[in-house]
Amino acid sequence: MPGSPGDSRRRWRLVRAGTDAIPPALRQFMRRQFAWRQALLRNRGRLRPRRRRVLLARLAAATVLALVAGVLGWLVFASPVLGVHEIYVEGALILDADQVREAAAVPLDTPLARVDTDAVAARVAALPPALSVEVSRSWPSTLVITVTERTAVAGVPVGKKYDLFDDHGVIYRTVSSLPAGLVRVRLATPGPQDVSTQSALVVIRALTKELRAELDTLVVDGPARIRLELRGDRIVTWGDAEESADKARVATSLLRKPDKLIDVSGVPDVVTLG
Repeated sequence: MPGSPGDSRRRWRLVRAGTDAIPPALRQFMRRQFAWRQALLRNRGRLRPRRRRVLLARLAAATVLALVAGVLGWLVFASPVLGVHEIYVEGALILDADQVREAAAVPLDTPLARVDTDAVAARVAALPPALSVEVSRSWPSTLVITVTERTAVAGVPVGKKYDLFDDHGVIYRTVSSLPAGLVRVRLATPGPQDVSTQSALVVIRALTKELRAELDTLVVDGPARIRLELRGDRIVTWGDAEESADKARVATSLLRKPDKLIDVSGVPDVVTLG
């Protein structure tokens, strides 16, 4: 019978557990999880619009940056606002500033950032008096061209004028009279590739101030046929340009003697003739 000791069926009854049945730490964790889920459910409708707003804000910022970069790029590389308004030339003494500007061939209002400074320097350096050229930008609108000009060491008479050349043998200027301090040189084909010109330069570098003071003309008939024509019809036979420092020293020591001919071509052996 039901309810008898032999009955195998059991009856269950739901009983509410006391608060002490769940550990405090677990109970606190469950409360937090429940509160988090409730907040998530409440804000579910707001999450997507907020994300949209963030994306729109980022897109707007990127657009503004792109516009700013585009405007700046246009100002620097395409606009005449930062174009060349002035070409300033410094270091030019023989050359006229307008000659340099013409050789530079940079139109005004060309964007300063787009000027090929190396190409400008090469064009200006093609002017014979220019030894070296530097080109730089001076923002916002000035191109600066700095020219280092050649320095003459000698002049070759050509008719009633003189062709001046520097210590490389480059002829770069013609003048009506020989400037003070320069050596008058007689050469057949002066130029940087001419052997006789290079021999003359070696001798010029070796000359003492005493020899320079007495020198009228340095004659180079060939690389091994060099002579100094001094004032008073005196001649110093030099030979080639080898040992020029020794030859200059010996010739200087003999200047006080009255000899008309001094031959130092065989230094240390010297021949003099009164």
